[in-house]
Amino acid sequence: MEVQETRVQTDRVLTIPNILSMARLAGVPLFLWLILRPEFGGPNSDGWALLVLMFSGITDYLDGKLARRWNQISSLGRLLDPAADRLYILSTLLGLTWREILPLWLTSVLLARELVLLVMVGILRRHGYPPPQVNFLGKAATFNLMYAFPLLLLSDGSGWIASLAAIFGWAFAGWGTTLYWWAGILYVVQVRRLVRADNHGRLSQSNGRP
Repeated sequence: MEVQETRVQTDRVLTIPNILSMARLAGVPLFLWLILRPEFGGPNSDGWALLVLMFSGITDYLDGKLARRWNQISSLGRLLDPAADRLYILSTLLGLTWREILPLWLTSVLLARELVLLVMVGILRRHGYPPPQVNFLGKAATFNLMYAFPLLLLSDGSGWIASLAAIFGWAFAGWGTTLYWWAGILYVVQVRRLVRADNHGRLSQSNGRP
């Protein structure tokens, strides 16, 4: 799989997958505005916010699939895709926590994982490595969280639909948070191995070893 992706790498910017990722990024401030409108005296726009989240989930699936199928995997796409995922997660955490749908402790746990990843990216850059690519576990974690958030938003109501949404929403949130941290731990292990190998190589060169 890695060999195939390297062979079809492209430097094009305006590809269909990249445009989908850009559209997903553009939806982040729109989603945040929609979800926070009731807090500032505006009408409840949760239905529209849910539609934006659904659009985000669909484009998240399509951009990667189309990039592989149409040989349009690009360096820009590798940056846009995880950036859009994290911005949606962060904006949703902010909105749902502000509205007291999510507890502060869960938001803190997820944000702490993001902080760990930022530290790892900084360490990699100091050693001349690019940011770590999104692995399957990280994608699975994002998938669970992107299902959890709209369900939890839907649970902010009354009736049996809200009750069911709360049950499934918290189930997805639990799995997503666990997988999110699991993926983060794997990133830490990966970074540690790269840095250790890099330091070992530099030490060998300083000692005159081949």
